[in-house]
Amino acid sequence: MAEIDALYQALILEHNRNPRRHRILEPCTHHASGRNPVCGDQVDLYLRLDGEVVEDAAFQGEGCAISTASASLMVELAPGRSVAELRALFAVFEAVLHGRCAPDEVDMEALAPLAGVRYFPGRLGCAVLPWQTLLRALPPMDV
Repeated sequence: MAEIDALYQALILEHNRNPRRHRILEPCTHHASGRNPVCGDQVDLYLRLDGEVVEDAAFQGEGCAISTASASLMVELAPGRSVAELRALFAVFEAVLHGRCAPDEVDMEALAPLAGVRYFPGRLGCAVLPWQTLLRALPPMDV
């Protein structure tokens, strides 16, 4: 287990040092900004959608390693996924972080490195901030 934790920590640090898709996306069809007033993390999320499918995603912002890695992992996962798929993935991610299920009980895909954040309640906001911003950027659900 220690080897897996070390691998995940290394992956978080790598995404912090070299965040993927860290840019302003032009043209974009959807944009949202998010800020964590407790720690000062901030993120701007840019999406280009074709109907209900994300064509491209990018972010800019500043924050801790967890916030930056979470945003980087998220924008890598987003292209090619539907709005519904992204909402469902966030629900799983949030359930794991809040202890409603264990990471090995669900498919977290590439978000598994962030599962360890659940042991540090003060850092949950850092991991979730990019996802909450994504939800604000997505078009509203059809009712």
